[in-house]
Amino acid sequence: MSAPTNELALSNRLVVSPNEFRSDEYVLVDDLYVFSTKAEAMQPGTAGASGVQREWAGWSLGQEITVTSFDPFQGGNPIYLGTLDLEIGFNSRNKVSDYQYDQDELAKWFTTLYHDIILAPGQRLIMDYKAMLFKIVVKSIQLVDLGQKPSTTAPTASSPMARGILTKQTQITFYKAADSPIKLKGSTKRPSANAIIQPNFKFEDMGIGGLDSEFSAIFRRAFASRIFPPGLVEKLGIQHVKGILLYGPPGTGKTLMARQIGKMLNAREPKIVNGPEILSKYVGQSEENVRKLFADAEKEYKEKGEDSGLHIIIFDELDAICKQRGSSRDSTGVSDSVVNQLLSKMDGVDQLNNILIIGMTNRLDMIDEALLRPGRLEVHMEISLPDETGRQQILKIHTAKMRDNKVMASDVDINELAALTKNFSGAELNGLVKSATSFAFNRHIKVGTVAGVSADIDKLKVKREDFMHALDEVKPAFGVNEEELSSCIQNGIIHYSAHVDRILSRGALYTAEVRESEHSQLMSILLHGPSGSGKTALAASIAMASQFPFIKLISPESMVGFSEASKIQAINKTFTDAYRSPLNVVVVDSIEQLVEWVPIGPRFSNAILQTLKVLMRKQPPNGRRLLIIATTTERSVLQQMDILSKFDAQIAVPNVSTPQELSYILQEADAFGDGKSKSDQGRQKIQYILSALKDQTGRESVEVGIKQILVNMYTARRDAAMEERFVELMSWSVNESLMA
Repeated sequence: MSAPTNELALSNRLVVSPNEFRSDEYVLVDDLYVFSTKAEAMQPGTAGASGVQREWAGWSLGQEITVTSFDPFQGGNPIYLGTLDLEIGFNSRNKVSDYQYDQDELAKWFTTLYHDIILAPGQRLIMDYKAMLFKIVVKSIQLVDLGQKPSTTAPTASSPMARGILTKQTQITFYKAADSPIKLKGSTKRPSANAIIQPNFKFEDMGIGGLDSEFSAIFRRAFASRIFPPGLVEKLGIQHVKGILLYGPPGTGKTLMARQIGKMLNAREPKIVNGPEILSKYVGQSEENVRKLFADAEKEYKEKGEDSGLHIIIFDELDAICKQRGSSRDSTGVSDSVVNQLLSKMDGVDQLNNILIIGMTNRLDMIDEALLRPGRLEVHMEISLPDETGRQQILKIHTAKMRDNKVMASDVDINELAALTKNFSGAELNGLVKSATSFAFNRHIKVGTVAGVSADIDKLKVKREDFMHALDEVKPAFGVNEEELSSCIQNGIIHYSAHVDRILSRGALYTAEVRESEHSQLMSILLHGPSGSGKTALAASIAMASQFPFIKLISPESMVGFSEASKIQAINKTFTDAYRSPLNVVVVDSIEQLVEWVPIGPRFSNAILQTLKVLMRKQPPNGRRLLIIATTTERSVLQQMDILSKFDAQIAVPNVSTPQELSYILQEADAFGDGKSKSDQGRQKIQYILSALKDQTGRESVEVGIKQILVNMYTARRDAAMEERFVELMSWSVNESLMA
């Protein structure tokens, strides 16, 4: 039968006869449902239940039920409620109210009314609060022992067979019922019902190396506010961060970090979208694809408000769909419409506070600036090349299984490898490990076969020598262009004069200034002198001696056939790449040729000139350091172009001037190719050459570039009468220098 009075119905207890049960006993009905009792004037053999109790148990009026005493303390399992999740709504479906109900006050009132009763998932109750009737459904519970605090690692139960006693220490969380217009104010005491971080999460499980500081900054900006009680965040009048943009060079771990953030968070499975997948050839379909990404978050936010779970959307290659509006040359306008749709969904009229957008790009400059403002993708985090400590972490991650399974030799030193892999990205370090294993595999391949392996395969070990071979094979994209630089100093540096030592010494001094000084993060020096005097070789030598992790050469030879715009783009890219490494050297060879200067006219490219002027004085970001070494044969021309003032220092590189310098060059370069140039016989031949050259030219000085001297020497070696031929070639060179 039904409860005799409304007051008894609101007690949410089973009304029984005092002749059969006392008040506040626990009874088991039909071996399934447990109720607390209320003894009232009922006929023996009958029980009264409210409408919601009958709804939960599936009873009809007059139905026979079996009621027996129940002892919750048998069995030794936890029987007290640690946490209790309740769904609340108005009892009347037509009821509408703009009043915001405080969750903390609701929880306090609920505990006052119903403490010590047993509750189970699925159970329904009616509660009177401030003259308003509310329908409450138990969603899930967490059971603890008496005196024990709720644990973040203990599982919650949603089975109706799980039961617990409500105590004053029970943490109660209210959710808005999906079909109810009730408005709930967030709790200022309890954290959000949906814990943002997985309870069993450990940072070392992320498998991300070298990004500790970046991850800490992301956590502070994007997730810290989600840990605190929603009511407290509401008091501050702020909204959670909705978007994070990860940018940086390829292979540095942007996509990996985005995926691992999704695993770390206690949220729905992230929606991972590759940028071009959004676009469609059908009119309006691209915008519809964007709207579908937000549909689930919008639906849940309407139902649960601030108690909604977090929805994560990850956009890889964001620059593919979010280019600057108006930059597309097609007539469809699809790209602009997609950007507009994404902007309106992230921070439009109907704001969502339960979404997190993570975007990734290599081209921050291409992203529409409206997407980067606060309220949208407001946290911008550069994922740059890892430092030495970061490389150690990454190498340890990629070699963890090798070490655990004891297939990595003891002579492999992770710290040594980290020191040798300057400017390697995470992906390149992974490639290095795979390359090393390929060398280890190669040792165990049978000779003369392709697929066969040797019998001692169980002895396979990845050794230090395998990693050394791999270092010769895998090169960093943002590293030292050794091949180009080595070609500039094929014959090495011959210290034929004190001024060569002074040039190298000054170069080392400027290098140390850039590396160590707090005041000189950017420095540019100009090596100027006659053609062939060794400027490029000296610039390359200074750059290589710096041991900086990033060294690149900008030369006219590498831009043959480039248009003016292509040259500007290539120069700008080299400098942009230099801003991604902590220590950088850019060698700009033959500036006058780069700007396309010719004396007939005269003519030059002002656009390229202005690009060089700007980039040479642009300070590297984030405390990074850059040394620019430029060379020119036309110093006076650069002065007219007003670019000399952009250099911090100028170093003159003269020609070979005295016979003593020429003699030293011939000895060091092994002029006769027999290795005896420094012997008494070799010195006599050189003395003969100097004397004959003086007789033919009538001059004491030489004034010829070292490059021309070496060319003459190698050419003369092909003649049997090497000395006479060299004197002849040198005479022409000396006379040409006089005419110049």
